[in-house]
Amino acid sequence: MKGKYVLPFLALVGLAAALGTIIFGTANPPVSSPQIRSPQIPFASYVAGAGLIESRTQNIVIGAPVQGIVTAIYVQMGDWVKTGDPLFKIDDRDIAAQLPVAVAKAEEAEANLAKVKNRLRIGEGLTVGRSISEEDLANRRLDLTIAEAAQASTRAQVDYVKSEIERRTIRAPVPGRILKIDTRLGEIAQSTELITPLMVLGDDSQLHVRVDVNENDAWRVEAGAPAMAYVRGNPDLKTPLQFERIERYVLPKVSLTGDSTERTDMRVLQIIYSFDPASLPVYVGQQMDVYIQARPASPDTTSGPQRTTTGP
Repeated sequence: MKGKYVLPFLALVGLAAALGTIIFGTANPPVSSPQIRSPQIPFASYVAGAGLIESRTQNIVIGAPVQGIVTAIYVQMGDWVKTGDPLFKIDDRDIAAQLPVAVAKAEEAEANLAKVKNRLRIGEGLTVGRSISEEDLANRRLDLTIAEAAQASTRAQVDYVKSEIERRTIRAPVPGRILKIDTRLGEIAQSTELITPLMVLGDDSQLHVRVDVNENDAWRVEAGAPAMAYVRGNPDLKTPLQFERIERYVLPKVSLTGDSTERTDMRVLQIIYSFDPASLPVYVGQQMDVYIQARPASPDTTSGPQRTTTGP
């Protein structure tokens, strides 16, 4: 009698084991979220904002004055350039072909001017009324004026062609470092406004942080207020900031942080701070968490940290 219950029992045990394997085997393992420590803010009352790193000269977008094919690139990413150094070149064969013609016309005008001057010199040495008439002498003087104007015109044409050739070589407007290159040999450089700049140049010997402060808290920040910046993801990497200036125009916020209280119609006051780039391993274009010492949010606030909703 006992034997006939053994097989059903074993079948039930196997079924339970199979169900357990399916249930527990397909369960997703718990995902442990990384623990990010909060920074130790050195101010009892402060305003928090997202800061965007930029170069001391701001980030200068290099464009092209005319449209054309890029035939040469003279710099590499990270190169330091001086004012006037060539950055890249646009095909100038069309305008360069006009230079010999312009030079030939200028030389012709120069020779004609010399001829007219000689005729006038001879005419002025003759006796008016006997060897030369007053009308002829006057015409020779007019010819000189016309020849001088023609010479000036042809010289201006030569200068124009040379300047147009020079315009095809785009040069650095200020000293700085090549931060970005987004053009290649053979590509067409557009002269219109571009979404992606051809090159970005900036002086990164000193870095600036452009901090967005909610317009509702702009009144709390004073010029010259001390501030501290923290590298996102590692609050141990921090640096004090040096106040530079306040941008005197409140503008719509374009750099969103993802905060649940953030609104797309928010306007911000931008405050510029600076710091030594050797103090932190950061790069132009990187965001930082910035805390600015500020007056309390309300007159009756006497203690405790005061944080705004514009935090990074």
